[in-house]
Amino acid sequence: MRGRRRFRGAVAAATAALLCGGVLSGCTSGGPAAEEATRAATTRPTPKPAPEREPLWDVSPSSVAAVGDSVTRAFDACDVLADCPEVSWATGTDTTVNSLALRLLGPAKVATRSWNLARTGARMAELPAQMTAAAAEKPELVTVMMGANDACRPTPDLMTPVADFRLSFETALARLRKGAPTAQVYVASVPDLKHLWSTGRMIPEGLEVWKLGICGSMLADATDLGPAAERRRATVHERVVAYNTVLRDVCAKDARCRYDGGAVFGFRFDGGQLSPWDWFHPSKDGQARLAELAYRRVTEE
Repeated sequence: MRGRRRFRGAVAAATAALLCGGVLSGCTSGGPAAEEATRAATTRPTPKPAPEREPLWDVSPSSVAAVGDSVTRAFDACDVLADCPEVSWATGTDTTVNSLALRLLGPAKVATRSWNLARTGARMAELPAQMTAAAAEKPELVTVMMGANDACRPTPDLMTPVADFRLSFETALARLRKGAPTAQVYVASVPDLKHLWSTGRMIPEGLEVWKLGICGSMLADATDLGPAAERRRATVHERVVAYNTVLRDVCAKDARCRYDGGAVFGFRFDGGQLSPWDWFHPSKDGQARLAELAYRRVTEE
């Protein structure tokens, strides 16, 4: 009899062990407390996913301020030796150019919600002051096209040193952030001056105008293909590439800044897109091409 009881006790113990090893959590050493913990775990609400961060870049800004040099002032685009801001790629009102501001704001707002603060002849050292003026308008977008005059000096040794160029650009962005911290910035690359030389030197009228001293570092003795002239042009070209590297790298550190990726530098201006007065600055058609490049980058999702 005692043997049977021991046998039945062993079977009961083995069965209990099997059940506790399965899905019956009540057999754990915690007892009722463990059951309560299990119920709490199964009834706990599922955490809500974190809300998506709002993108820093707005593809439809409602105001535009432009800073820069003669290209943004559309110098020599309408008349000889004169600014023509109405056809500016950045803020112009001419519908044939269809400027960046005109595309973004529409004709009803472009006159009151855009500001052209560029100056013909300006170099990068002037950009901090222009940015301070732009920040005062509290624009949602600032366009920057600056640097060609830093390379276009009478001789290559007068070109702006790369370190100075960088310091001025960094200072300019800091000025903007101080006065307009949420403003977006579109930065255009410096045009390929060597390509402009290559295109314009084939135009007799251009050669005559260039003799007056336009961008001497690149365009002087435009028909000279000797080693010294080629080295001089290569030096200027390398400096432009270095300037564009600065624009790219400094802009990349600012979450609200977009560099054009070298689009302006890579654009192949032809004779019809250059001013018929100096064969160097963009014509109306050239301004329209710059507006297209800018709009494409600013509205890129």
